[in-house]
Amino acid sequence: MAKPAKLPEKMLAVAISQPGGPRVLKAEKRDLPELGAGEILIRVHAAGVNRPDVQQRKGAYPAPPGASDLPGLEVSGEVAALGEGATRWRIGDAVCALTPGGGYAEYARVHETNALPMPTGFTFTEAAAVPETFFTVWHNVFERGALKAGETLLIHGGSSGIGTTAIQLASAFGAYVIVTAGSDDKCAACLKLGADRAINYRNEDFVEAVKDATGGKGADVILDMVGGDYVGRNYNAAAVDGRIVQIATQGGAVASADFSKLMVKRLTHTGSTLRPRTTEFKAGIAAALEAQVWPLLAVRRVAPVMDMIFPLKEAWRAHERMEEGEHIGKIVLDVG
Repeated sequence: MAKPAKLPEKMLAVAISQPGGPRVLKAEKRDLPELGAGEILIRVHAAGVNRPDVQQRKGAYPAPPGASDLPGLEVSGEVAALGEGATRWRIGDAVCALTPGGGYAEYARVHETNALPMPTGFTFTEAAAVPETFFTVWHNVFERGALKAGETLLIHGGSSGIGTTAIQLASAFGAYVIVTAGSDDKCAACLKLGADRAINYRNEDFVEAVKDATGGKGADVILDMVGGDYVGRNYNAAAVDGRIVQIATQGGAVASADFSKLMVKRLTHTGSTLRPRTTEFKAGIAAALEAQVWPLLAVRRVAPVMDMIFPLKEAWRAHERMEEGEHIGKIVLDVG
């Protein structure tokens, strides 16, 4: 067992100096996080960048009580210290983890149950691109959406980090996958990942395209991060007994819809946010991922799609990249 290395008194972190644009992200020195019972301290090598980080930076998505005020919901690195009662990991173990915040830093704390072994053969930057999207997709598509082999999944935003993950997982588990994306290049990237049909929403009506691709049946599960006028259109695109799972509302949180469609088709419209959920809840997802998805990662049947990597101090550039909307897959910060 490796001996604990002497920890520094301070660490480099990127904080939100005030709500605003990407340039409000400022590098500063911080004290290391203090560990609670069952927690581990990770010496961060890389941190994933996600849409909730952007919303937090703008002042629209505050950290939950008890979480770090620093952005960053996923990290990879090495276990540097153990909190009281933490027994799953040893000092020096390579892990990736879902965090409630604090990922944009040289050290981050997380409950031991919310960390997973770094997938076999992965780099730290690849491993940092896994937790947030894989936890989100697993819970929303396979648990809330109850997607089964042979069913059709419609994914809005197919070229995003969430979308590229959902394509691969749904395909691996035997679903027929349809995606929407905003350019021909993005559609081509989705098809290469395993999507069966890609719809450029700028020049094609996704409702008609989904009906055409499914022989008029519609999609059994719809993963939507748009909201707005997509709500009513999703009801039209859904199959009888379809399940629509809302994970974001980038197109608007208020919508008008014909609820008779929901009744006649016996639709289920559900949704969730992951960050505020309990440690125990996230531990359950982690266990399911380790059992059912980690073997697929080990042979690269599925893997995160990497877009661009930026140094930690240039986190503002990563946020600019995300807000430009041209990325395909995951944006990651190199912390190590």
